[in-house]
Amino acid sequence: MKTLNINLGDRSYPIYIGHNLLNDKEIFQRHAKAKTIAIVTNDIVAPLYLNILTQTLGKDKKIIPIILPDGESYKNLDTLNLIYDELLKNKAGRDVLLIALGGGVVGDICGFAAASFMRGVDFIQIPTTLLSQVDSSVGGKTGINHSLGKNMIGAFYQPKCVVADINLLNTLPQRELSAGLAEVIKYGLIRDLEFFNWLETYMKKLTNKDSASLIEAVERSCTNKAEVVEADELESDKNIRATLNLGHTFGHAIENEMGYGNWLHGEAVAIGMIMAAFMSKELGWLRTPEYLRIIQLIELAGLPITPPDISEKKFLDLMMSDKKTKGNQINLVLQTAIGEAMLTNEYDPEILSKTLTHNFS
Repeated sequence: MKTLNINLGDRSYPIYIGHNLLNDKEIFQRHAKAKTIAIVTNDIVAPLYLNILTQTLGKDKKIIPIILPDGESYKNLDTLNLIYDELLKNKAGRDVLLIALGGGVVGDICGFAAASFMRGVDFIQIPTTLLSQVDSSVGGKTGINHSLGKNMIGAFYQPKCVVADINLLNTLPQRELSAGLAEVIKYGLIRDLEFFNWLETYMKKLTNKDSASLIEAVERSCTNKAEVVEADELESDKNIRATLNLGHTFGHAIENEMGYGNWLHGEAVAIGMIMAAFMSKELGWLRTPEYLRIIQLIELAGLPITPPDISEKKFLDLMMSDKKTKGNQINLVLQTAIGEAMLTNEYDPEILSKTLTHNFS
């Protein structure tokens, strides 16, 4: 097992990465001391892992299983209320512990429930997908979607720990694995050229679920995210944390327009990163060979490289709803090289227009 630490003063917490951690009683004895524990999961994950976690927590705990429907389309206020309903029916108090057992949707919605129930209760993240292990479970962003925008309602709220059990990826469908690899690639693109180079060498092993390669990828991704979060926890005007949104302004527009869940988050982000790279190239900031390397690695990860057919007007309307947009200026994370990114609104709007209408096929 490898342990990383997110250093945020009194909100600091460890990330555990390794094999068979769901059965590690020592971890949960250390972090799950509450007598009442609500396990928030979904109807795909529950049959696989809910009983294992319940047994690990021990017979002396009152366990409240909360099983949500699976999918991004359920990351909304109605589903959030299902969590509140079960907590209140079971007379849970401020000493309840919530555990998110699932992917990014479960983690985000459980975290927001923990941030808001009784004005804040403890929670633990147990991410079951690659995407959630390397990204959404780390850093304290929680929330739900609105019909007019993704992740528009939420809170910054840090977990007590993150337990990334690589064994849980064994049951992950290949499409979901590839979606997670988009966020892994992102860290190489925004700040870690050495990691990007490593991914070019090991991508085939990653897509084949090679255990040692997955542990390395998760650890290096979480290390990168930890450093960014420690430098800019609340995504301040320093714009350090904002670089984690490479491809996301384009990607969120795709998810919204195509219907949440029809395009997986990682798939939409992959297209968004290609669009950001293309735009950076057209602005003269990114060299053509680097642009081609980006496309090649994304394709090698089993991800789409051609955007869906969305009109320029619709794309712009959806991007205007992005959280990073201020006034009438769409802020974008763009690149000057592989391993270097910045948030900016200082670009030629004609280049943005060209990007939104470019035929990538």
